[in-house]
Amino acid sequence: MLNYSIRRVLSAIPTLLVLVIASFLMIKAAPGGPFTSERPLPPQVLANIEARYGLDQPEWKQLWDYVTGILFNFDFGPSFKFKDRDVNDIIAQGFPVTLTYGTLSFLVASTVGIALGVAAAIRHNTWLDYLAVGISFAAQALPNFVMAPLLVLIFTYKLGWLPGGGWYGGQWQYLILPVAALSTSYMATIARITRSSMLEVLHSNYIRTAAAKGLPARSIIWRHAFKPAMMPVVSYLGPVFVYMITGSVFVDIYFSTGGLGRAYVNSALSRDYAVLLGVTVLYGVLTIAFNLITDLIYGWLDPKIRY
Repeated sequence: MLNYSIRRVLSAIPTLLVLVIASFLMIKAAPGGPFTSERPLPPQVLANIEARYGLDQPEWKQLWDYVTGILFNFDFGPSFKFKDRDVNDIIAQGFPVTLTYGTLSFLVASTVGIALGVAAAIRHNTWLDYLAVGISFAAQALPNFVMAPLLVLIFTYKLGWLPGGGWYGGQWQYLILPVAALSTSYMATIARITRSSMLEVLHSNYIRTAAAKGLPARSIIWRHAFKPAMMPVVSYLGPVFVYMITGSVFVDIYFSTGGLGRAYVNSALSRDYAVLLGVTVLYGVLTIAFNLITDLIYGWLDPKIRY
């Protein structure tokens, strides 16, 4: 297992390099630039600005300087749109916010989704099963970019119970709506996967044998059925956490949380290469890390797996 983990970490380096190079080339291929606007700058002024940020260098030199800056100094460079701020500062300001409500959304979605799925499988073809399936389908039909304005409309404008935006240090009343908007659709998918997997395990031969031996139903479910039923769920939960971090754009926009999603969109619209590439590398690192964690947990759930 240790050798496998080391190999996966080492293989992540060329993967990230390919990600950076591909993102850099695609950004450069798009028309326009970070300093182009409806009112063009005088050529001398534009030349001085490009020299200040190294944009007058050949593209291979710009890419080399950027990659070496990340590898040796973990420096993503200065922002092209925010004066006196570099990309590290922008990430340090926005990522903790996104990570906070992304983690809470992940915990809510996984806990409630697994609970609904297990309950629906245990009480198969009963009112509880139908209720859990109905909730899952309803939540699946409302993605976060639909759920967010609906929650603001109901709980802020109609009822006045919760604030419709802001962060204020992550106070609990400002967390409820973003977490609810981000977790519902994923919760529905987790519930459906858990229900299907649990039903399959409960109808397996070794579960019938355990029941025939007179083991209590609770022991059969939690000691013999729950762990193997979680294998497909765990394989989905790893990417889901990254999806919640990278898919927080709509939450940042609707609730004005100040997270990393808005900075990511603004950097793409304004052609702020440094911010766009920095956030892309961060998302790539998160994706590789949590896929590795998922594989390790998967091996713990199923001892037959050997890496």
